[in-house]
Amino acid sequence: MKKTRVALVYNAYTDGVAESAADGGGVRYLRQMIRGMARALRKGGNEVAVISLADDLRNFQRDLQRLKPDVVFNQYDDVVHGALYEMRVAALVRIMGYPITGSPALGLGLSRYKYMCASLLQGAGIPIPLFTTLLERIRDVDGPKWTFPLIVQPSQEHAGIGVSRDSIVGSKKELRTKVREILTKYHQPALAQQFLSGREFNIGLVGGKKLRVLPPAEVDYSRLPKKVPPIMSYAAKWIETSLEYQRISVTCPADVESGLAARISSTAVKAFRAIGGWGYGRVDIRLDEELVPRVLEVNCNPCLDEGIGLARSAHIAGIPYPDLLNLVIRAAFDGPPHDVHIPMTFATTARRAGRR
Repeated sequence: MKKTRVALVYNAYTDGVAESAADGGGVRYLRQMIRGMARALRKGGNEVAVISLADDLRNFQRDLQRLKPDVVFNQYDDVVHGALYEMRVAALVRIMGYPITGSPALGLGLSRYKYMCASLLQGAGIPIPLFTTLLERIRDVDGPKWTFPLIVQPSQEHAGIGVSRDSIVGSKKELRTKVREILTKYHQPALAQQFLSGREFNIGLVGGKKLRVLPPAEVDYSRLPKKVPPIMSYAAKWIETSLEYQRISVTCPADVESGLAARISSTAVKAFRAIGGWGYGRVDIRLDEELVPRVLEVNCNPCLDEGIGLARSAHIAGIPYPDLLNLVIRAAFDGPPHDVHIPMTFATTARRAGRR
């Protein structure tokens, strides 16, 4: 049986700033994850070539044209604050005519523009946190009538970037301070939302035309001291020496009654489909005081590292890691609905020279 030729693409750009050894969100961790994925893909019967993309698109295009992969396994993830190249890389690969894993460019873009995503979900009748507001200037804080506490974060980041203990604000003064910090440090608007203190769930999804809902995972904040807010901050996700990282745990499968589990799963699927998600994803949900599941975030192309997040939920569902990656590839061959295949050619240097 012929092996599937897979080009495993990741972002190799670095800004030259030294990373903390305790930071699991850095380049060191990324390269380790990519090596593990390549091994698992080969174990799953695929032929794998790893392609690093930093800042040279011409070489990237040449590499793809030379390899002629059957599919591009997209692990390109933005590493610069405010950068939105994830959607552009996905668009480029499709323009070149190759199937690509995960969500298409539009879905990736919508999931990163948090306010736009929330507005779309709200328009589709999918519950989101109340008071969702985009704050583009400090003086925008003075307009709405707020009900505190709020959670405030950068509006175009992911992976917990810009979320810290002081992201929960209890007054206009604190809100103004946090908005100023985000505008200055991250060079993008701030997103403010009602802070929900109810149970938090992560719902993993995998598949294309037949989307499979994986067992729900619940975030357990019970071991945190009262001074630390129960949120998945950057430290909680990535800084191994932090109190949050060490005290917050995830239970999968979550202990949740069947009716509530069905509502959570249904909300996750609707949200993922509403923004054009495909292949695999994770939807983060928190319950309000009336036990209504409200969508915090739709994660297109979430982390696929073995043993955590989506892969952990898949394992609980009886899906080994190599099989999970093959399911993601299979969804890429299914292709998002209504994705018209019109590959564009890129002229070689010799051909261009011949036209002069």
